[in-house]
Amino acid sequence: MSLKEQFGTDVLLTGWGHSRFGKLTEDTLESLIVRVAAEAIENSGVDAAQIDEIYLGQFNSGLVPLGFPSSLALQTDPALANVPATRVENACASGSAAFQQGVKAILAGTARTVLVIGAEKMTDASPELVGSALLGADYDLAGQESTSGFAGLFAVVAGAYEDRYGAIGDVLGSIAAKNHRNGVDNPFAQLRRDLGEDFCRTVSDKNPIVAGTLRRTDCSPVSDGAAALVLTTSTARSAGAATDPVRLTGFGHANDFLPAARRDPTEFAATRVSFERALRMAGVGLDDLDFAEVHDCFTIAELIMYEVMGLTAPGEGRRAVEEGWVYRDGRMPVNISGGLKAKGHPVGATGVSQHVVSAMQLTGTAGAMQLPAPRRAVVQNMGGVGVANYVSVLEAV
Repeated sequence: MSLKEQFGTDVLLTGWGHSRFGKLTEDTLESLIVRVAAEAIENSGVDAAQIDEIYLGQFNSGLVPLGFPSSLALQTDPALANVPATRVENACASGSAAFQQGVKAILAGTARTVLVIGAEKMTDASPELVGSALLGADYDLAGQESTSGFAGLFAVVAGAYEDRYGAIGDVLGSIAAKNHRNGVDNPFAQLRRDLGEDFCRTVSDKNPIVAGTLRRTDCSPVSDGAAALVLTTSTARSAGAATDPVRLTGFGHANDFLPAARRDPTEFAATRVSFERALRMAGVGLDDLDFAEVHDCFTIAELIMYEVMGLTAPGEGRRAVEEGWVYRDGRMPVNISGGLKAKGHPVGATGVSQHVVSAMQLTGTAGAMQLPAPRRAVVQNMGGVGVANYVSVLEAV
């Protein structure tokens, strides 16, 4: 049973916009939001006056002084005056949280056309402020001093994984190298450099240990950036859209307990549930998917996602790398965009960006990133260490 069969409504992604990710000194939070919103509206072929609702995904947590940005989207077009606009926050999953709120507004019948934006401006803040802001998403470390931040938390995950399943070896370096290579073909990516496996696997002055066994190349960078998309129904779709639409066929959301003591550090149980819910709603299995965009904030997270989505059994995720399944020409290409690792991770923008780059693939408009005629994709975005989890299944129309 698909989303349309369950709810009686077809939800389409009909236009999108995406900024470059990185240290964008020439941009403000406002300029990023306005630019991608304008692109999404124009590419969808709708008039701004047709937008019924706006959802903005942003984490912030003190990264910028303005803590009330929802109405910045109205600066895009005078016709957006008085349109309901809401900021949505769920840590690093804020973008996908905004996306699903837009979907639910359409399914509820309270909106026919929704503008979804994800944005974050992080690089103006000091490294200390960035670290403390991100740790605000952790139950145990919020408000405390930390020299390693979330890298330290995922280093704990990596250590627990090795304790349970044995040494990881070079697999994390291979994941990092894969995503850096993919990022070369992504014009939006922050790190467009093929670093090679030897560099990513080796501790050096240029690739030092950040926390535990995690090297710099195992960690996503601090980023600025924004992405936006327009959601609508098949009956409200504009004939003037720049591309074919993409259909949402299933979605899932699951939250886990916030205290680390109540979560198995290697299981990512709620992440697994979000995958199961999305695939069940879409009426598909892994063999029906052509590629995946997953939340590789750290390479250990991508490794575990292979297992959580069911690509391998628990503890066997390395097979997906060693046997080539997750590479561009493999059975399940993962993070063709470069992922958070190379594309960058402006926290609130990430989930929307993942949907946009997947929509580009499914409409044959991904340029150098393009896979040969993919028909269906899965997008996974999470906040915290597997705490807030969102999955979408998208398909070409």
